[in-house]
Amino acid sequence: MNKTLNNQIGWLRLIALIEGISFLLILFVSMPLKYIWNIPEPNIYIGYSHGILFMLYIITVLFMSRILKWSNKVTFMALLVSVIPFGTFWADKTIFRAKSTLPKN
Repeated sequence: MNKTLNNQIGWLRLIALIEGISFLLILFVSMPLKYIWNIPEPNIYIGYSHGILFMLYIITVLFMSRILKWSNKVTFMALLVSVIPFGTFWADKTIFRAKSTLPKN
């Protein structure tokens, strides 16, 4: 894991992982607690955390797309999958690993 964080794409991959987990926590833990069992409190904390992580993911994707000179299609796909359950895990496997090298100047 430490080797992964030595470059900028490694940080994006970590943020994508954590954001994806927070999204799944909202969908499969927080929302059922709120709407089935009428326990809204976890939704406050999980929702707030997910909101921050989601914004961080979006900003990081946009930042990395400029640094790595991604096409508009790749950038759009990386952004789009963030609103689909398990999408950031797919992006990590198919987009971020493939794009992990910096462009040659």
